Amino acid sequence: MGSVIIGTGSYLPTKKVLNSDFLAHRFFEKDGIEITKDNEEIISKFVAITTIEERLYASDDLVASDMGLMAAEEAIKSSGIDPETLDYIIVAQNFGDISPEKLLPDVLPTLAARIKHKLKIKNPECVAYDIPFGCPGWLQGVIQADYYLRSGDAKRILVIGTETLSRITDPHDRDSMIYADGAGAVILESQDNDRGILSHKTRSDTFEEAYYLYSGGSSNADFTDNNLYIKMDGRKIYEYALTNVPLAIKQTLDKAGHGLKDVKKILIHQANGKMDEAILKRLYKLYNETQISEDIMPMTIAKLGNSSVATLPTLLDLILKGELENHQIEKDDIIVFASVGAGMNINAVVYRY
Repeated sequence: MGSVIIGTGSYLPTKKVLNSDFLAHRFFEKDGIEITKDNEEIISKFVAITTIEERLYASDDLVASDMGLMAAEEAIKSSGIDPETLDYIIVAQNFGDISPEKLLPDVLPTLAARIKHKLKIKNPECVAYDIPFGCPGWLQGVIQADYYLRSGDAKRILVIGTETLSRITDPHDRDSMIYADGAGAVILESQDNDRGILSHKTRSDTFEEAYYLYSGGSSNADFTDNNLYIKMDGRKIYEYALTNVPLAIKQTLDKAGHGLKDVKKILIHQANGKMDEAILKRLYKLYNETQISEDIMPMTIAKLGNSSVATLPTLLDLILKGELENHQIEKDDIIVFASVGAGMNINAVVYRY
């Protein structure tokens, strides 16, 4: 039996935010000392490190569950299924629904329950729940779905990733320029063939790494709004990802009985453009390969930013619908998905189309 993706969908917010929109910001170090460098220099260095030129923010009338609903509706439409036949709805998210007025996480009821309600699904056997697992949450939802499908507990599962990171970013933190909003979704179905998910791998490092990403107050001590914002130790995350993500991918490929030369595309969580490039180089080094295959790693971060759990399903949907130039996925292609994020968590999936 195979866990096969039969439908995809995504929602891209309409509000485009350019790097130039941050020129008027006052940036502070985490110790509260104001950065005196010119913002043009700060932004130039930021682009060199991350490759991000712009990002998308949700409009004020939308929250994460709204975007997740639209991505889900698109996935359902592309699959052609009756939503009443879904056995599970798994929603990856980390901050719930955050309104632009209150900036407080709202997770009661769960986003999965809200989306199921908005889809008007009456079937009580369709189980809806959320999974907070950092940026790898959507891929972990796919892994959980694979377990359900292979066990015979389910036939069809909707997995959504949706987030409004723009609403929990500190405007006085340079890292705020990384984050974006969006939603993506897939529907997986149990099918009697050799396609779909071939293998997967997950790891959680918390002994020293648990607080590489964390919630904290503003870096500007005078900015006393009592909100908690997403914070990170970027250097430690970079080193952790570079050391462990390539290894996790190789272990997953080994488990599937495939090598790097079998892989058509590697879809990595869009966290940082330069970091993803370094991960790819390190992966090739594990195979003693120096020539990286052209167009093997599609990227969207330069224009879409980092939307956490939404980056991978959005990337997949754009490719499958022909909206990402020079990238296609065809029958029998071997695809690798991989993600890294808060926890610290890493996961990878090997998939045959």
